[in-house]
Amino acid sequence: MNKVNVAGVGMISFVKPGQSEPYAVMGAEAARLALADAGLDYALVQQAYAEFVYGDSTCGQAALYDIGLTGIPIVNVNNNCSTGSTALFLARQAVASGAVDCALAVGFEQMNPGALGAVFEDRPNPLERFTDHAEEINGPGEAPITLRLFGALGDEYMARHGARGETFAKVRAKASHHAEHNERAIFRTPLSVEEVMASPRMAGMLTRLQCCPPTCGAAAAVVCSQSFAKRHGSTPRW
Repeated sequence: MNKVNVAGVGMISFVKPGQSEPYAVMGAEAARLALADAGLDYALVQQAYAEFVYGDSTCGQAALYDIGLTGIPIVNVNNNCSTGSTALFLARQAVASGAVDCALAVGFEQMNPGALGAVFEDRPNPLERFTDHAEEINGPGEAPITLRLFGALGDEYMARHGARGETFAKVRAKASHHAEHNERAIFRTPLSVEEVMASPRMAGMLTRLQCCPPTCGAAAAVVCSQSFAKRHGSTPRW
C-alpha cells in the first residue's frame, strides 16, 4: 500500500441557489484551484472522481472537459450525503492500491430552492425502508423527508447510547466557528450550543440551526503518492 498525500485543495464560494455559475463552471474552477495549490498540471492526473447528487449522468465529464481532454477515466459518484467523502475515498484508494500515482476528487452541486424531494416518481424510492423506520420512531410528521430521516436517526442514537441533544448541537457550533474564518462559507456567524438548542424544533431532535439549506458550490482535492510528489516537486499539504 502506498502512503497517500493530499497535494492540493481548492474551493469556491458557496452560495444560495440561483446565485452560482452553472455546475460545470463551478467544478472546473474548484479543480483548477486544487491543481494550482498542488503545483501540478492536469495532464499529470491519472484518474478523476466527480461527485454530485442533483444532476444528469456524466456531469463530471462536462466539468473536467473544460480543463482538458487527456483521456483519463472520469468516474461519476452519487451517494447522497456521503457523496463527497465517497469520491475522496475512491481517489485515495486508487493511489493507495498503486493503481495510479495521482488522482483528482472534485465535487459540485447546483441546487434548486426549497426542500429536497424525490425526482423520479415512477419507481420505488431507494429511501423507502429508511422512511418507514423513521415513521416507526417519530410517526409520519410534516417536515421534509431529509429532516425526518436525520431527526429519527438522532433520536434512535440517543435512545441506544444515552447521548444528549447538546452533543449534536456541539457539532453545529463547532462547524460555525470554522466557517467564521472561511471566506467561502455561505454562513459565517458563530453560534453557541445554547443558540443551536434554542432554535425551533424541526423533526425529532433536530432544530432549525442543525438543518442545512440548499446550497451551490464546489470543492476539489488532488491526492498522490509520496514518490509522485517528490518526482514532481509537489509539497504535500497533509
